[in-house]
Amino acid sequence: MEALGPEAWQAVALSLRVSLVATLASLPLGLLAAIALARGRFPGRGLLNGLVHLPLVLPPVVTGYLLLMTFGRQGPLGAWLHDWFGITLAFRWTGAALAAAIMAFPLLVRAIRLAVEAVDPRLESAAATLGASRVRVFLTITLPLIAPGIVAGAVLAFAKAMGEFGATITFVSNIPGETQTVPSAIYAFLQVPGGERAALVLVGISIAIAMAALAVSEWLGARVAARIREG
Repeated sequence: MEALGPEAWQAVALSLRVSLVATLASLPLGLLAAIALARGRFPGRGLLNGLVHLPLVLPPVVTGYLLLMTFGRQGPLGAWLHDWFGITLAFRWTGAALAAAIMAFPLLVRAIRLAVEAVDPRLESAAATLGASRVRVFLTITLPLIAPGIVAGAVLAFAKAMGEFGATITFVSNIPGETQTVPSAIYAFLQVPGGERAALVLVGISIAIAMAALAVSEWLGARVAARIREG
């Protein structure tokens, strides 16, 4: 660990913050999109499905460039956010969180959508016939049943956000202490003679964080499943 300097540890801390913010910010919209795609029958459903999965098929650099053109200081949304709210996303850690959230969004939606599609509609119908409102049915029947899928999607999104490189470095660059995440730091170390050891240590830290996230996911999934069986 002595191979890492303060900037490298800042990259680790920033990656954790970016990944956590990206995951939490994506969850509400991801849940709505998953339910809409799993249950909805509306015009434009195919377009929504395509937009959700677009980051999976586009090169990450293209996604980053589109974000820069849209949310940069000269972009339509970026100029509006800066002029009206004083918010700047390009070349800021918040922009890294936005890029990571967009790249991780398809994995989050996919996991939740599969969980929603696995729910037996007859259970929800039975609750509705007993007088429960749609909101109560969702909170007491649907949400507990899809909770493992939400947890799995959140872990996938977190892991994807931790490893995001192309869109992030294009949109927010690689500024130490400000936008340099673990993948960017590894790339920077590999460009410097003798930086291989520090890069290897960061790789090890990335693996450890990913394994810890999977362990937490398994534990939460087991707890949720046990509560469902008890209920």
